[in-house]
Amino acid sequence: MPKELIIIAGPTAVGKSAVSIALAKRTGGEIISADSMQVYNKMDIGSAKLSVDEMQGIRHHLIDILEPTEDFNVSIFRDRAEEALRDIQGRRALPIMCGGTGFYIQALLYGIDFAEGETDAGLRSCLEAEAESVGTEAMEDRLRSFDPVSAEIYHGNLKRIIRAIEYHELTGRLMSDKNAKERAKEPQYDAAYFVLTMPRDMLYERIDKRVDLMMEQGLLEEVKALADMGVTRDMTSMQGLGYRQIYDYLNGEYDLDTAVSEIKKQTRHFAKRQLTWFRREKEVIWLDVTKYNNSEEIAEYMAGIVNG
Repeated sequence: MPKELIIIAGPTAVGKSAVSIALAKRTGGEIISADSMQVYNKMDIGSAKLSVDEMQGIRHHLIDILEPTEDFNVSIFRDRAEEALRDIQGRRALPIMCGGTGFYIQALLYGIDFAEGETDAGLRSCLEAEAESVGTEAMEDRLRSFDPVSAEIYHGNLKRIIRAIEYHELTGRLMSDKNAKERAKEPQYDAAYFVLTMPRDMLYERIDKRVDLMMEQGLLEEVKALADMGVTRDMTSMQGLGYRQIYDYLNGEYDLDTAVSEIKKQTRHFAKRQLTWFRREKEVIWLDVTKYNNSEEIAEYMAGIVNG
């Protein structure tokens, strides 16, 4: 039987977008973005957002749906993604979820329930203030003291680190156990879950070239424009890789060369964490993109699995 949902995941810069478009053209699909930055208007370069021409006429969902001053989280994503999925299915099209945010994909696939009592705005504000004082590394060490698995997965991601500490403080449980429990559930969709990969040295080289291209395309000017319109460093939109480093440069925390170097380094670390996350998922089909000549060949292979 044909699958009702396709997932194309993998680390940043591996080539997911091109494959998703090639598959959508073959199957009559529409794409749901699983990206925490592409939801924002006016944030195109740093999020590697496709242009209208690059979308090749394929309908994309959950792109440019928020202003940079608005909040966005996994619960909002799940609700909006479910709406998009029903909308696509209502037109008898194939939903193709494409992105590298594994937690978002998990939230939709397993219908994660974000229960009351697992968040507290006051506690989170205190933890954020503490982070401002002691820094990300100290907060990560705190998380590692009781949940080393989460500390490894969320390395360098202050927002997720704070969330894991908050969850433990409120419930007495570990975020890593919660994530493992969610993975043990049966998915609520009959999905084909593909993860694209390539040799690490090649991936890291692609990441470095992508960052250089973003700078050439005007990432610095994009962040300046966001700051001028009132977007501040603590907003959700500015937590994205590239944006926060350039914002820190604008605030005089380091020079531009150092900012670019930090973007490359942190993006490589992020790619490693993405792969760690996807290795923990069940029934994933891994595809080394270097074994194929182009995105069309990968899409052709996927289409065979999609159609049963």
